[in-house]
Amino acid sequence: MTTGSPGRRQRELASLYATVKSLTALGELDEVLQSIVHHAHDLIGTDFTYLSLVGPDGRLSARASDGTISAEFLAATIPATVGLGGKVLASKSPHWVRDYASSTLIQHDPNFDRLVGTEDLVALLGVPLVIRGEAVGALFAADRSERSFQAEEIALLNAFADHAAVALDNARLYEESRTALRELRVAYRKIERAQAIHEVLTGVVLGGGTPDDVAQHLADQLGGSVTLLGRTDVSDLTGAVEDARRSGRCSVSVAADGTTRCVAAIQAGDSYLGALVWIPDAAGRHDVPDDTDLRTLERATHILGLLVLKERAVAEAGERLSGELLTELMVGSPGIGPAQRARTRARNIDADRLDLVLVAESPAMPAGGLSRHLYDIARDRNGLAGEHLGRATMILPGTDAVRTVAEVHTGLRRSLGGPVLVVGEPAAGHDWARAFALAGRCSAVLRALGHTDLGATTREYALYATVFDPERAGELDRFLAGSIGALLDYDERRGTDLVGTLGAYYVHRANVAATARALHLHVNTLLKRLDRAGTVLGFDWRHENDLELQLGLRLHQLRAVTP
Repeated sequence: MTTGSPGRRQRELASLYATVKSLTALGELDEVLQSIVHHAHDLIGTDFTYLSLVGPDGRLSARASDGTISAEFLAATIPATVGLGGKVLASKSPHWVRDYASSTLIQHDPNFDRLVGTEDLVALLGVPLVIRGEAVGALFAADRSERSFQAEEIALLNAFADHAAVALDNARLYEESRTALRELRVAYRKIERAQAIHEVLTGVVLGGGTPDDVAQHLADQLGGSVTLLGRTDVSDLTGAVEDARRSGRCSVSVAADGTTRCVAAIQAGDSYLGALVWIPDAAGRHDVPDDTDLRTLERATHILGLLVLKERAVAEAGERLSGELLTELMVGSPGIGPAQRARTRARNIDADRLDLVLVAESPAMPAGGLSRHLYDIARDRNGLAGEHLGRATMILPGTDAVRTVAEVHTGLRRSLGGPVLVVGEPAAGHDWARAFALAGRCSAVLRALGHTDLGATTREYALYATVFDPERAGELDRFLAGSIGALLDYDERRGTDLVGTLGAYYVHRANVAATARALHLHVNTLLKRLDRAGTVLGFDWRHENDLELQLGLRLHQLRAVTP
């Protein structure tokens, strides 16, 4: 291009103004870049123009072009410190060469030189794109023949590049604004979703829902599965729970199988009430969950904390009232007063059907703690439970005492996870105090006999609870030693079973033939054993008062009972 007349320069300036005006109307970055090279090509009139930007890796790469130019040339990248582009960027000023391949004023890149030869690129002019003092790229005009670039051409392309840089900066800002707006919209949708989840969970609580209901609704809203861990539950997430308790935030971990697990502790002050475990999807295998969802999980623990405290308060009030009613019935028995009948009826309990008293004791738990476990059973069976005179006590409807005691023992043992002793006594004529006293004495007898894990009625133990002071276990031991101690010693030394033989003899009401059949012995053999027992005992037990012997044998059998 040669120097033009004033009229031509005026047309070029008018074209430049129109071009710049059109650039300012564009928004998309790629659209702006393509418009820059298109207008530059029209203004300068070279064989082709292209625009290169410096990437994050510090290399120049073509982002837009106009004119005849190969795809291979446009795909090439070179370091931003070499070639004509390197000089333009370093000096932030225009530079040109008559013949790129033979120029010694630039640092050549072998790979780019190869493409220069393939493309037939000869003359090249480059001007910088400077944004806020930083050279971010260069605009190039190229010809396929050797030539010089005049000052007017350089000034025109440089002026165009200055305006193009502004348009490029605006496009970048526009793109950043659009990205920020998209992120803001996403964030707003997440906030709306979190608020909606919070409203749903609050509605569950206000509607009388349970903690399990809250966990299920949370899973429905967040997706995946949500598990509620109780205060005493043990799992492989103990470490994650401790982390969540210390930080007060969600603890996110990935298991060996790739499952992502998010744990949030449920706390009220310093009290740990449990934890929520969220596995974000069915497989649990994806990136770390969004922060908004984690905050939603944390807020759910606040709701659950209030709900657990509320349930605990209601349960404690129920336990307290149940214990008070039980004590009133015990103290006022036999019989039921009008006020007591009204109070039990208000709890949907029929006082007239409360005909079985049970006492329980566990070596691992005091009476107060055991009473709370009894309360759960009593509530399900329309009964009363509490601590009475230092014993965990319960009054239930129970037409089949043996079965009821066995069921209570099984359920209580499962709840405690350890041994527990339960003794029941029917309360005839609403005399709960008498039934409580007898059940308590029989429980002490069982404990003296060595039993700590058994459910039984008083039927087999009432006599012995009357004969002995159950709180003085030594008396029972001395009685056994005096009544059958000689037989026990003899059996241990000789390997015989005189104690079992005499026990069977009394079970079969002193019928020799029936006893022999039961023991699979000949009658003469049985008679010899019975005579030997008399020799060991030192008296004719078959003709003298043998009540003490019978009591001793029966107590020994009860002591040997395996639950």
